[in-house]
Amino acid sequence: MGKSKNKKFKRPQFSADGLPVTVVKETEDECVDSPAGEMLEKLQSPSADVREYACASISQMVQLRQVIPAFLQRDAIRCLGPLLLDRSLAVRETAAGALRNLSACGGFEVCDDMVKQDVLTPLAALLRECHGGFDSPAPAEPRTELRHSVEDVANEAVHLLWNLCESSSRAMSVFNKSGLLDVLLQCLARHPHNVELALSAAHCLQTVTEENSDLLGALNFSVLQGLESVLLSPQTDMAHVLLRTLVAGTMWNLKSSMPSEWQAHALGAIVETLGGALELDSGTLIPELREAEEARRRAAVEGGAAADDRDGTEDMEEEGNEEAEGDCKARKGRSSCKRDDDFSDLQPLKEVELREASALLTAQQTSLEIIVNMCCSDDPSDDEWEETSSSDESEICPDGIADGNSSLLSPLCLSAEVHSALVNFRIPEKVLRKTEFPSSVAMEVCGTTPAWKSLTKKMQRVQCRALTCLHNILSTMDMEALGGASGLRALADHLSKLVFSTPEIPTKEEFLEAVISALRSLLQMMASKNIPQCVSPQQLMSLSEAASHCDTVSVRVNAMAILGITGSMLAREADSADSLQLIGNALLEVASKDPNMMVCGEALDALFDVFADGKEAERAARNIGLLPALKSLQPVFKAKLRKEGKGKYSPDQLCVLDNIKVNLRRFIGYLGTLERSCTA
Repeated sequence: MGKSKNKKFKRPQFSADGLPVTVVKETEDECVDSPAGEMLEKLQSPSADVREYACASISQMVQLRQVIPAFLQRDAIRCLGPLLLDRSLAVRETAAGALRNLSACGGFEVCDDMVKQDVLTPLAALLRECHGGFDSPAPAEPRTELRHSVEDVANEAVHLLWNLCESSSRAMSVFNKSGLLDVLLQCLARHPHNVELALSAAHCLQTVTEENSDLLGALNFSVLQGLESVLLSPQTDMAHVLLRTLVAGTMWNLKSSMPSEWQAHALGAIVETLGGALELDSGTLIPELREAEEARRRAAVEGGAAADDRDGTEDMEEEGNEEAEGDCKARKGRSSCKRDDDFSDLQPLKEVELREASALLTAQQTSLEIIVNMCCSDDPSDDEWEETSSSDESEICPDGIADGNSSLLSPLCLSAEVHSALVNFRIPEKVLRKTEFPSSVAMEVCGTTPAWKSLTKKMQRVQCRALTCLHNILSTMDMEALGGASGLRALADHLSKLVFSTPEIPTKEEFLEAVISALRSLLQMMASKNIPQCVSPQQLMSLSEAASHCDTVSVRVNAMAILGITGSMLAREADSADSLQLIGNALLEVASKDPNMMVCGEALDALFDVFADGKEAERAARNIGLLPALKSLQPVFKAKLRKEGKGKYSPDQLCVLDNIKVNLRRFIGYLGTLERSCTA
């Protein structure tokens, strides 16, 4: 159904399956002294210590999704909101932390409900007060408890704002009218001495500047200068690497509002920053950081500080250990593919080395996501690639059959400036290195240390993002920028090893979706340049079988497209009929049995490509009985389209499916003509 569209990453959002208010309904007469009711009652206590304890307890409790409805039914949002302006800074901080965890674990509906219940009014007031606290004269001591608390409160508040703006368009609208941009920039500017606060602000800035035309119009030159100063900061720790990466993403979001004389300069700085993050070798750095952590602990023990060291590490070494009541600040990660039941990132990372390792991997993931978007056209349907098709009326050949090369379109065009920047800073080469399997040494180090186990998923996610990035690069850059024909063949060998190096095809859906998209794009480019394919028919069958068991529709669609691309190339070769029969039978099986019509349509489209022309294709088509099989499938496809179409598929998808229905009728006519000519 056409060349595979390049992907686009929205800023990572909470799962669409976020917990609705209606889940796990409780009875109306449930007693008020339930854990939820008891904690909410304590919020009204005249004692600041009791209010702080209640907020901290709620912050912990709402990390268990099944308890969230109990809090929502008892109006927890309206109870916690006013405490953002409590006279006690400690209560403000823990109230913001409780709302932050509720927003992180509750999903879209809970975040939207928070905005409807006007939590942004006290939140905005709190942030403005914190902003004023930043500008107050510094006390004699370098860091008093008051100043420390103001920044901690601000960090919780900014993180709550980030969560809400990620998940609620209402929150974005309120943000645009609230004048909070200056507060975020002020938090960002505090990075030399409080990088945690700056990181929260940078995450939030990247979110609120994405596709937000209302905000872009209000930006001025001083904002760009402030962002650039952070981008050029000299600190080399991993937290600042992540900070600069996030700021680079924000500047990319703002590119259309930059003065023309700034754009080229800014683009170079952005791409250089992203390339710098990708150059770092996590396979070397993570074991080094883990070794440094162990060395620091040994030194502490030898220096008589064993007790303090144990206090700081016991929580991290016990998996699943709950946070202490006074330390309930959620730590929400930035994973666009974060699983619905995975809240491991909510736990604070107390060890500096572990924070550094986590920041490194997050910086690399974020860099790859930004490059994905840089290599993406402005077509709003780019992330809905399966909704488009090349099999429209304009591509019907004189004989009435869709052009067999219809899926081999030329790449989308990047602007010359972006293309040059990516090539000059060797971005394709750096992305390719990140597509390799994570370092076995780093995986072993993390897998054998409980506190570091969460990093194994992060390393795997970096690989998946790199593969998606490679898919977009292949879709938008020319062959010469990728090393020419020899570069494509080397890349084909590399992707083949990722997919076929083990007896079983990898089945993790995130990896399979990413690698199969990259493989499809590569095979399209190779076919368009008449470079011999790298996947054997037997490997194709294994890939098709693995994809058929995958719930992700795009995986199954891409598998069918790969069968079509490879089959159409094989049809040009001598003695390929047996291989074409294997491919044809697999496509017919999917076209007649897959429950999703887009997958069925892609299988039919692939059949049109594979059997469009050539003696080998004609022989294989007769051997598998392609004509009678399609005649039997045709009424079923039409009936299913009529029955399910409007209720299940978008208008664009229906257009694609309707084109396939037309091409199916014409292809049956074409095969009938061939059969009659053979018997004449």
